[in-house]
Amino acid sequence: MPNPTPQSPLKVVRRSPSYWRVTFDNPPINLVSYDVFAALADLVDRMEADEDLKVVVFDSADPDFFLAHFDLVPPKEPYTGPSWLETAARMARSRVITIASVRGRARGVGSEFTLACDMRFASKEKAVLGQPEVGAGITPGGGATERLPLLVGRGRALEIIAAADDFDAETAERYGWINRALPDAELDAYVDRVATRIASFDRRPLAEVKSLINRSTLPSETDLEAGQDTFRTALTWPEAQERVRRLLQRGMQQRGDLEYRLGEGIADE
Repeated sequence: MPNPTPQSPLKVVRRSPSYWRVTFDNPPINLVSYDVFAALADLVDRMEADEDLKVVVFDSADPDFFLAHFDLVPPKEPYTGPSWLETAARMARSRVITIASVRGRARGVGSEFTLACDMRFASKEKAVLGQPEVGAGITPGGGATERLPLLVGRGRALEIIAAADDFDAETAERYGWINRALPDAELDAYVDRVATRIASFDRRPLAEVKSLINRSTLPSETDLEAGQDTFRTALTWPEAQERVRRLLQRGMQQRGDLEYRLGEGIADE
């Protein structure tokens, strides 16, 4: 019998020809694996090819984890597909408006995914954002060091990244990290209303205003590549590898207390 086709970590629902809803579903805790990178690259291909599409909303099938963080267990085979930075750059330049609807934990590259979206809305009660990389002995590599300062300023970006702590949605809203923190019971309806409203407008002005705003708000490719290169180098540091090993032994990447309270628990290293 043929091997079963691997399940995609993304579920796409077409609410209308101009509005898609994309749900992350990569059990057990929505880790960002290379399979997720490949699926996102394929999704952006489909977004760019669809002449009717105007807005895409991203959410999660797991109410506790929007996107947990990067999978720190090395893959069995080298990944040769598009990098996250390539896909994020294409999302940013795309004429399609992208919206992150955050319920659960969005840390590391999970947070960096939301930063690559055009808008971010989050549940007051259930959203947790963080950049825990420094606490794991490494550095962010998916755009946090470049995109966060443009949103929150230098001091707050250093607080978020250097302290490697968790942040609730109301603080993230106050810092400018997200557009708005909403009561959990209102999040889906509010985001759906925004997306439906955008989808009702003509494609040409939407594409033009996004392109114009991009001119003064996107980090340079050179800066993004420097962050990615530093992250890749950091993964080879012996002290970082030892720190990651201890975190994995303590339950990182498993549904449990460490992942639920990673901002607090990572400081115990």
